[in-house]
Amino acid sequence: MDTITYLKTFISDKNVASITPTSKIGVKTVCSGINFDSSELIVEYGPGTGVFSNYMLSKMKRDTRLILIERNKSFDSILKRTIQDPRVVIVNDSAENVLETLRHCEESQADYVISGIPFLFLDCDMKHRILKNTHRALKKGGKFLVYQTCFQANGHLKVHLEKYFSQVHSRYEVMNIPPLRIYEATK
Repeated sequence: MDTITYLKTFISDKNVASITPTSKIGVKTVCSGINFDSSELIVEYGPGTGVFSNYMLSKMKRDTRLILIERNKSFDSILKRTIQDPRVVIVNDSAENVLETLRHCEESQADYVISGIPFLFLDCDMKHRILKNTHRALKKGGKFLVYQTCFQANGHLKVHLEKYFSQVHSRYEVMNIPPLRIYEATK
């Protein structure tokens, strides 16, 4: 069902980057950058049908909050129907508005922001608004964990991340279809 949902949404929405949800191995690899024992707030951009969200909920402490920012109305509807956890707030909005979302949720800064939004498809202004606001939304030492399909050029996102974050590392996860390029940017 998830793959069919992703495929239909991929065809109708240019902001959806994949035709299938991320694999369990891909999810674990991306989330390996999160210290679930010490995190108080995690924000996820573009959670889709909740593959990462559900994994993080299974690892988070009882008092950790998870804010999901999903722009696509179909995915937003699925999330609201399938995730019934008091630690979760689901917001139908764009990632560029993360600061307003935090204020609305009465939060100041996040420990982690995780994102699968397709930066390759965004115009330069939107890309930089999201990166600048994400940097501002993170606590000092907070991390922006970004996963993208591996088909992107080597410097595509890393160059932009390095304008805002003091440390940026990247690696690949080939046990996913398509393989992922994962960035870990630290404030």
